[in-house]
Amino acid sequence: MDDPTVDLQTPAIAWPEANRRILAALSARKIKAALFVCGMRVDSAEGKQLIAAWDDAGHLIGNHSYSHLMYLNKTSYDDFAADFLRNEPLIAPYRNRASLFRYPFLKEGDTAEKRDRFRALLKQRGYKVGHVTIDSSDWYVDQRMIEHLKKQPRAALEPYRDYLIAHLLDRASFYHQLTFDVLGHDVPHTILVHYKMIHALFLTDVMDAFEKAGWKWIDASQAYEDPVFLREPRTLPAGESLIWALADETGRFKNRLRWPGEDDTYEKPKMDALGL
Repeated sequence: MDDPTVDLQTPAIAWPEANRRILAALSARKIKAALFVCGMRVDSAEGKQLIAAWDDAGHLIGNHSYSHLMYLNKTSYDDFAADFLRNEPLIAPYRNRASLFRYPFLKEGDTAEKRDRFRALLKQRGYKVGHVTIDSSDWYVDQRMIEHLKKQPRAALEPYRDYLIAHLLDRASFYHQLTFDVLGHDVPHTILVHYKMIHALFLTDVMDAFEKAGWKWIDASQAYEDPVFLREPRTLPAGESLIWALADETGRFKNRLRWPGEDDTYEKPKMDALGL
């Protein structure tokens, strides 16, 4: 789960209640997730309380940079590296702090020099990349739901729940099949979800739906033990889902890969058509 924040941009649920609900959904299945912390969103007394609750519950605490900069042509290596290092003291005090770094926007650089130089810095400081294998645009579904709530505070939210579940299952199916086609075998998957109001409301429903579809939830630490997460695709621009990048590296899946892998561009017309 990316980007924990004390500002959910809606008065409907305050962060302590959202935090309680998300943690309860994970606790009900005895699952330990990985929380990737972007420092600017939690650099406060309240933010420390939020992260401490996850740490106390035994979830991994990873580095997601301080300012969530886009590491493509918009950011130099020096600025990106400094921002990554700025986040280290913020997450250092937690018992379950993990040496995992997730790139903001899953973007790993627009040149080979920037890509490889930052990978070397991660290794120097003992980090592995906190890759996702299943990418998603759950953040956009949440954004649309909040926009609707601002206009109609008493609106029914079940249609957004249903869209979220259908979207996540669709993306999981796509990357699951792509994994077999690229590697010839399956891997433990990591799915990208964000710390949003929609998950405070519906994470339990999401997890139920995945189980009904045949998926089994495992701890993040178990998933990241698989050697596939040590792979370093030589793609440019670098990044996206690890499976997307491994597929792109082969040059055999051009007709199935879009760039970026996931974005609001793909979901907007679908949600517009549904009146969401």
